[in-house]
Amino acid sequence: MAGAPARRVSAASARAHTRKAKQGNSLSASGIFKKLLLVTFVGILAWAYQALQPPRPKIPGSLNGPPITAPRIKLRDGRHLAYKEYGVAKDAAKYKIVIVHSFDGCRHQSLPLSQKLIDDLGVYMVSFDRPGYGESDPDPKRTRKSIALDIEELADQLGLGTKFYIIGISMGGQIVWGCLKYIPHRLAGVAMLAPVVNHWWSGIPSDLASSVYKQLLWQDQWALRIGHYAPTWLTYWWNTQKWFPSSAAIVRHPDNFSPSDKEILAKFVKPKEFLTVPRQQGEYESIHRDMAIGFGAWEFSPVEVQNPFPNNEGYVHIWQGDEDRLVPVTIQRFIVQQLPWIKYHELPGAGHAFVLADGVPDRIAKALLLGETHD
Repeated sequence: MAGAPARRVSAASARAHTRKAKQGNSLSASGIFKKLLLVTFVGILAWAYQALQPPRPKIPGSLNGPPITAPRIKLRDGRHLAYKEYGVAKDAAKYKIVIVHSFDGCRHQSLPLSQKLIDDLGVYMVSFDRPGYGESDPDPKRTRKSIALDIEELADQLGLGTKFYIIGISMGGQIVWGCLKYIPHRLAGVAMLAPVVNHWWSGIPSDLASSVYKQLLWQDQWALRIGHYAPTWLTYWWNTQKWFPSSAAIVRHPDNFSPSDKEILAKFVKPKEFLTVPRQQGEYESIHRDMAIGFGAWEFSPVEVQNPFPNNEGYVHIWQGDEDRLVPVTIQRFIVQQLPWIKYHELPGAGHAFVLADGVPDRIAKALLLGETHD
């Protein structure tokens, strides 16, 4: 009996030891679980980072980049700008025009003038790949001012003279607004053809901007909203993810074409270069960055731009179809009301592709170069 308390103590000690062992095992299991959770979380972050990071651009002329086939100039910061010339020989030309291509376009896009008009007037045109498109080096620091300076440098290196004409097609019209802001002294005349609007421009009444915005397809509304509010890399993610409908190339949806657009495009044979050249450096540096810059926050508004030709030595023209579904006409009308010095041409029954309609390019050129209008 004398040994009984000792056995009870030993049993209690054993139970305590067992509890500590279980607690230790529990803590050990908990620690392992936390480590696994941390590793999993880090893995998810790493995966998300990789998924959200846009691929590196395929620099023209590099090992994995597209070959250089076009003539190019070297810009002030070492980048190169690829271009293509049209019309009469530059030295013999009376009129020299810089063409700014549309969203998802390239240097192979120009104003399809008749050969007779080109020869009669002596028209020279040069179209160029905007940065990140075609064979022009990307510009991660691209702004509205930098692309205007690129155009000025292109004109200088090609010897276009102290002043030249400029035509912006669709989203190229946004680039032309930048030229009116930053290099107005270099312009002899300007034409914007269905220029794309930014629904967040200051000076545009919010109710007007909202009503026009709501006319767009809802997936296009989201694409523009992401382009405006999100960083550029998120624009890339949105336009490449498969979970929600997105619009990496807004113009593709059939509902964005008016009846006149469909009729025009049915006859139009798209150059084969358009199938590969615009995005050959990757979609991020071409169309995704284009959307982020075009629909992001601007440092100025078109309604604030001053008349570059106060003495009527040149004119600014806007051409717009009243059935354009990509660029609803209402904001365009408001802008020209605020800037009465703009020559406004509204084409009844026309959609976004009116520039390809028979005879329209020649009308545009005659208005720009000769001041002839029949609207």
